[in-house]
Amino acid sequence: QVQLVESGGGLVQPGGSLRLSCAASGFTFSTYTMNWYRQAPGKERELVASIGTIDGNTNYADSVRGRFTISRDGAKNTFYLQMNSLKPEDTAVYYCNVRWRIVNYWGQGTQVTVSS
Repeated sequence: QVQLVESGGGLVQPGGSLRLSCAASGFTFSTYTMNWYRQAPGKERELVASIGTIDGNTNYADSVRGRFTISRDGAKNTFYLQMNSLKPEDTAVYYCNVRWRIVNYWGQGTQVTVSS
């Protein structure tokens, strides 16, 4: 079955960096677009970044473009979100996601807190 397992969240000061990882299994990783979402308290879940398949095309939310970088490693069936210059408004639970056979699958979520 499809599984997504996240790691890498935590507490960081403003201006700091974190890297999130998402290990995928149960499907052909190389052929699916992979996504990172986040959900802050009292807000809807929003798409943060996506990475395509063969060409590795990436897309970012305006709020994170230039600060976050999404990448994938086909050999490890893992994709990443490198977050730099973090701001308090980046505080949220971050979820990795794949839409596999019209069904959305989610990681368990990892808390990122940006605070001094």
